[in-house]
Amino acid sequence: MSRLPELILILTVIILLFGAQKLPEIGAALGRAIREFKKNLRETEEEIKKPIEEPSQK
Repeated sequence: MSRLPELILILTVIILLFGAQKLPEIGAALGRAIREFKKNLRETEEEIKKPIEEPSQK
């Protein structure tokens, strides 16, 4: 199953909606959003992997 025709259709609709001049801005914003999501995901994974610290003795 080739997804190429679907991708072409989606890209055509995006170009029609936003115009060719806006595509670099949209791509950059999408890239920043993905990077931020991955960063937050890594931080969350690190927090989960940390050993649970024992509460200090009173």
